[in-house]
Amino acid sequence: MTRLSGRAAIVTGASRGLGRAIALALAAEGAAVAVVGRTEQVWDDRLPGTIAETVDDIRAAGGHAAAVRADLTDREDVTRLVDEAREALGPITILVNNAAFTAPGRPPAPGSEPRAKPAKPAGGKPGWPGFVSTPLGAYRRHFEIAVFAAYELMQLSSPDMIAAGGGSIINISSVASRLPGDGPYADRSGGVLPGYGGSKAALEHLTQCAAFDLADHNIAVNALSPSLPIRTPGLSYYATEFDEVGSATEFARAAVELTLVDPAVVTGRTIGHRQVLDGTFTPFRRG
Repeated sequence: MTRLSGRAAIVTGASRGLGRAIALALAAEGAAVAVVGRTEQVWDDRLPGTIAETVDDIRAAGGHAAAVRADLTDREDVTRLVDEAREALGPITILVNNAAFTAPGRPPAPGSEPRAKPAKPAGGKPGWPGFVSTPLGAYRRHFEIAVFAAYELMQLSSPDMIAAGGGSIINISSVASRLPGDGPYADRSGGVLPGYGGSKAALEHLTQCAAFDLADHNIAVNALSPSLPIRTPGLSYYATEFDEVGSATEFARAAVELTLVDPAVVTGRTIGHRQVLDGTFTPFRRG
């Protein structure tokens, strides 16, 4: 028996990057995983991976998974994905809200022709999208995916967790939620991410609100943030040079540990993944 046997999980944004790594790690521990994302075919060679490929890799390793295509900006899709995951895998007792709006552009809708790739600016790589250059529509989309969809997914899946006597919700955050920090700003070389960082800050507050309301139901709600940059395809789309990096595999191990915490002790927290793995933070396991 592995530690998550008998549990069913939803992982959003699981075609690549951290979502894919988390889906694989949960399945390796025995969870049945709904692999959720929009990407059914690669539409930009800088953003490899599809939901079917993640499912195939889980099944090849002996795990149980189902691919669920969903656009998290569409409320009907959000509701449908929970229904499909529950029908395929059983009651949902683990939810990982990982999906975020990172690279520009969107994969094609089912049955449509692939869209043209976004034009590359001079130098071949887009710059960090700052406040002045981020249109309101793009800013709003960050919140639609990382906050509003997460909000609804938590509401839709928590009844399963309440009925089961407990569950785990993990919202994937980022140090971008705390940048650029207090001014003035002598060094502005790094840029800011108002949409991405702002939505992650809102997600961290939502984590606390959900944890507070679900405290009587044995449901742990925590936010997990990379302690170091992790070279996912989404991050590498914008930047590749870092002094030190973490790995998606170790981040996924930390996510697994957070599914096992005692919500009477650890909930409503934003935690760096290295804190989970190096003993700074002790995941108190049930039973």
